[in-house]
Amino acid sequence: MSEEARVSAEALYRAHAPFVAGFLARLGTPREELADLVQEVFVIVHRRGGFVSGTARPTTWLAEIALRVNANARRSRARRPMSMGTDALALLHTTEADPERRALAAASVARVQRCVDQLDEDQRAVFLLYEVAGESTVDIAAALAIPVGTVHSRLHAARKRFADAWQRAELRDGEAADEQPGSKGP
Repeated sequence: MSEEARVSAEALYRAHAPFVAGFLARLGTPREELADLVQEVFVIVHRRGGFVSGTARPTTWLAEIALRVNANARRSRARRPMSMGTDALALLHTTEADPERRALAAASVARVQRCVDQLDEDQRAVFLLYEVAGESTVDIAAALAIPVGTVHSRLHAARKRFADAWQRAELRDGEAADEQPGSKGP
């Protein structure tokens, strides 16, 4: 492979650090660990000498590294005592001026994250790469070193689980609204 096809870790960081941070956040990385894990991803990229064009796109290649970094961090977190953390999604910042709309947006994003959190790690990775990052199934398969058929299977299962979780969340949220004082229940 020629050196011309190589993208440096520095260039990858400048171009894709926000993608990696968002991907890790959607995988459920606690807000207080996010910066450290993004840095860890790019330290690995640096050690590998950057990205060499080939079977995957840079974002899917970075996502594969981020998946492993996140899994290692989760295992490490599981060995530590639980601590109270803040939900990054509850701290959602929006440009919406209306506090009610801002609250509704934060609640909606939190519901989406709760539904995504119900997917197993393999399904979550494929779902986020395809649905959120817009990666192709071929690129996802190459980055994760799995057959394209497995990507399709995981995506199908993830969509079904997500839709089921969304429907349950809507029912739960609807019941909670009916129980609020002053609500217009049946």
